[in-house]
Amino acid sequence: MSEPASIRPLEGDAALIRAVGTFALTAAVINVIIGGGIFRMPSSLATQMGSAAPLALLAGALAIIPVALCFAAIGSRTQATGGPYTYLTAVFGPFAGFLAGALMWISNIASSAGVAAALSVQVATLVPAFADTYARAGLLTAVYLLLFALNAFGVRLGARAIAVLATLKLLPLFLLAGIGVFFVDWSQVSFSFGDVPSVSALGASMVLVMFAYSGMETALVPSGELRDPARNVPRATIAAILLVVLLYLGLQIVGQGLLGDGLAKSGVPIADTAAALWAPGRTLLLITACISMSGFMLGNLLGTSRLVFALGRDGYLPRAFGRVTAAHRVPLLALAVHAGLAWALALGGSFDALALISGGAICLTYGFVSLAAWRAQRIDLRQNGAAPFMMPGGPLIPAISLLAMLAITATLTAKEWSAIGIALAVLVAVYALLRMLRRTPATPA
Repeated sequence: MSEPASIRPLEGDAALIRAVGTFALTAAVINVIIGGGIFRMPSSLATQMGSAAPLALLAGALAIIPVALCFAAIGSRTQATGGPYTYLTAVFGPFAGFLAGALMWISNIASSAGVAAALSVQVATLVPAFADTYARAGLLTAVYLLLFALNAFGVRLGARAIAVLATLKLLPLFLLAGIGVFFVDWSQVSFSFGDVPSVSALGASMVLVMFAYSGMETALVPSGELRDPARNVPRATIAAILLVVLLYLGLQIVGQGLLGDGLAKSGVPIADTAAALWAPGRTLLLITACISMSGFMLGNLLGTSRLVFALGRDGYLPRAFGRVTAAHRVPLLALAVHAGLAWALALGGSFDALALISGGAICLTYGFVSLAAWRAQRIDLRQNGAAPFMMPGGPLIPAISLLAMLAITATLTAKEWSAIGIALAVLVAVYALLRMLRRTPATPA
């Protein structure tokens, strides 16, 4: 006797609601990219590159824009939830897809926990009582419970919250960049390659910039909940990346032009830049940082839970991860597990080993997505009837993207490569075990 439809488990992408449009997806991409990194990066770039720091952002833009075009191309040809995991599976098969999905999940747990730890520092700066260990733990617990609740009551609520947070954090940042540019001391800013300290400094800065620009891969994971992916993915991805590049470049220039050598010494460079224009601006930007980091964590939870959902849907995790709730059509178990793991790691306050793996994994994933985009366009892969986004120049854009990622990963140290190699070896072992378990016939009762 079959189960009534009202109590039958809801599984797979058919159970999801396609409620996310261009604006909400653009906001989601921006939210994930502009998280905690923007509030520290200007100081780090100034330390490595001096007055030529804007060149690293421009070089990073030349690398990330081809990547964004590759994401737009392959994202417009697929409609299943999973992001790079789905893209690589569709083009290269399940092994490549599983590696991408597993690496992304590890990376996103670490990044969520890291931003949460940074958030606790920002809050403690505003309210010193939260510097206490137990108060900090209570704060992180409350934040993750709130983020879980916003996502648990449906993708529409989560998407709306992301759009609101994007507006609240972007307005002060764009105002700072837009107003501050009129007060810049241009003698403190250089666009000359002759002022680059060294090739190694530029390479290290590029790794930092790619960290700062990364995030679109997480925001694009919930493809099963997008309206008209063939149109909305290219529009949202390209618009978000262009806005982010302009904002980052503007804030770097304004920070250097107002603080000069002091930018490299600042622990809160964006807040100190604002204070140079208007003393109360420091507090305002500290609050903005808290909002920004909360928005990042919300977008991280929304996107990554759908990645875990996709792994469960396809049998790489228990099938329960691939089910959604009847009332709100969200993958509740995937949400709870990702939030719980990130919360636990955030309480410890340190995830250096995972951060090393995360950095290399992002660039490797981008390189594989570039190959997938080229292959998908060549074989004209289409998972829906709409016309996909076509990259001009055939293999040119994917080739540029791939070469850029190879050049950036070449700057990683032997220690970082070792960490990535160990992680990949473990993931291959997990993949083999899961395949063996799926092939093992069930024992008759």
